[in-house]
Amino acid sequence: MWFDSWSDLVPVILVGASAYVLLVAVVRLAGKRSLSQLNAFDFVVTVALGSILASTLLNADIALAEGVTALALLLGLQYVLTTVSVRWPRVRDAITASPALLLADGEIQYETLRRQRLTESELRQAVRASGSGDLTQIKAVVLESDGTFSVITKSQYGDGSAMQDVPDAQHVR
Repeated sequence: MWFDSWSDLVPVILVGASAYVLLVAVVRLAGKRSLSQLNAFDFVVTVALGSILASTLLNADIALAEGVTALALLLGLQYVLTTVSVRWPRVRDAITASPALLLADGEIQYETLRRQRLTESELRQAVRASGSGDLTQIKAVVLESDGTFSVITKSQYGDGSAMQDVPDAQHVR
């Protein structure tokens, strides 16, 4: 069925507009982290926010106040968990993936590729996307906790201090 009546659309429009404004306000209050590149934990929260918003918009049995409470609760829990994870590394390690060294001194780390379920082709694509065409000129490629690749050339490596939180970084000479 395409259309029942205008009276069915009015609550969706009113609740939708209200929920949208309140979602923007709650996300703004939650801070920049809720809008940053997503790690697995942030991705789950984002999907859940979308689900709550959709349910609030389309399910007449869910009041706007209930939907906003659910949104605020989820963002509040994310705020608390991220605040705790900043203070306690064990919590951070439990909710976020650590970076992974995929290439060290031009040599592909095949075991790490396998553990991360990546192919050589994907690694080479990341190197090409960085503007490099020669793996031997790459000092390191790191799969970051948000799923992005960091490609560091030999000329950019410097003292390597940015690599200290990357497991197996000792393989980079």
